[in-house]
Amino acid sequence: MQKLSPKASAAKKRRDLAYAKTHRRKRMKAFNQRWHRAHPECDGMDYDHKDGKAKTVHANRGNDGNGTKSEG
Repeated sequence: MQKLSPKASAAKKRRDLAYAKTHRRKRMKAFNQRWHRAHPECDGMDYDHKDGKAKTVHANRGNDGNGTKSEG
């Protein structure tokens, strides 16, 4: 959790919500929901949109171990 001032926290909340509502994110969320309903055996896993396969939640974070600073 980040320790932000109330003003910075409110600004971050607005930025995060705007990003979550982009067309790409909406498509990815809808796909993920359909995918999870079609693959109940993959409970506890996430679909990796970049690799196109199921991964654990832990493995699907941080650009496959390379960190997020190097991502475009």
